Amino acid sequence: MIKSGFVGALALGVVALAGSASAGEIYGGAYAHDVTFLGEALGIGAAGREGGADIELGWRSDKKENWDFLRHPSVYVMAAVNTQGDSSHIATGLTWKVNFGETKKWFVRPGFGLAYTDGYDELPDFRTPGLSQEEIARRVAMRDDHIEFGSKFLFQPNIALGYDLSERTSIELAYIHLSNGQILGQGKNQGLDDLGLRVSYKLGN
Repeated sequence: MIKSGFVGALALGVVALAGSASAGEIYGGAYAHDVTFLGEALGIGAAGREGGADIELGWRSDKKENWDFLRHPSVYVMAAVNTQGDSSHIATGLTWKVNFGETKKWFVRPGFGLAYTDGYDELPDFRTPGLSQEEIARRVAMRDDHIEFGSKFLFQPNIALGYDLSERTSIELAYIHLSNGQILGQGKNQGLDDLGLRVSYKLGN
């Protein structure tokens, strides 16, 4: 169950966009939600508060060949819906596909975007005067089960390692991070890390 119908509605919008697009590529996949390995590796803390999987659907444009000043990125639009009813999000941004190797079938795809989440920007304060013991306990428990992002609007840096299976189809191991960076919000900035697999299919002729 999705907490907010807003992300679900925009996920349907991505489906409609992909269905009507005559160029670019569509992609989709599944991610482990709120993984902790990166935070542990960097020593920045990783509580692993939320669970489930994120089901992602997105669309990328063809390379913007006339955007020389940005080294020819593609524009992407995507939605990720959590299967457990935890934080879902939508995002848009820029991504770059860089092929390498003898056959040029391997590639890395860094990207950067802005996201909106239906998760909590601020969890209810359990220290509010006049609360019952039951309500205090409920609010304390929420802090173990939910991410406090500090902002509804978040940065979305991401990167993938991929392989071109054919001229139209590729597979990617992708990592996505959500964070306000202490720029889009102040105070809490617990962030989210997702890791998963996705498949892309190129549209058009």
